[in-house]
Amino acid sequence: MSDKEQDIFLQEMSDVRPIRADKKVALEKAKPSSQTLAKRREAATETTAKDTNFLSAEHIDPVKPLDILEFKRDGVQHGVYKNLRLGKYSIDARLDLHRMTVEQARAALYQFVQDCMNHDIRCALITHGKGEGRENPALLKSCVANWLPQFDDVLAFHSAQKHHGASGATYILLKKSEEKRRENWEKHSRRK
Repeated sequence: MSDKEQDIFLQEMSDVRPIRADKKVALEKAKPSSQTLAKRREAATETTAKDTNFLSAEHIDPVKPLDILEFKRDGVQHGVYKNLRLGKYSIDARLDLHRMTVEQARAALYQFVQDCMNHDIRCALITHGKGEGRENPALLKSCVANWLPQFDDVLAFHSAQKHHGASGATYILLKKSEEKRRENWEKHSRRK
């Protein structure tokens, strides 16, 4: 700025005074009423009661991106497991875990299995990806491999066929609901 411009500026600013700031007052936080505290306590207890998700992300045995996932409980017939492995059952529900965090995947998988059981779904597909080229390769795949056997309702699972995602997806076979078992028993007992 030139001397002339600075002189003009100072002339214009000559009658300007700083704004006086009042002293600051410290406000006390309003204490919540006992009714509000009771509601908060009830909500916190309710949330704890609702979170019955037993899956844990504490210790996950790692699997490799191209590993084939396979699991079969005792009592599952060989032919049933073979049909699952070959992708011969119709897929009635799908869950895609791509782009989820481990915690999001944990919650989603838990809810998915519960929903499948509530809707009498026997065969489902979980897409978890292979996790190739990642800092933690096959992280979600490893989680799925560790979590699925923890469900009593999961009878078997196996990596999918190529057209369903190959080793980046897994077929799961779920128990029949009591209602479906009864229907099946009635259907086959009438034949005799």
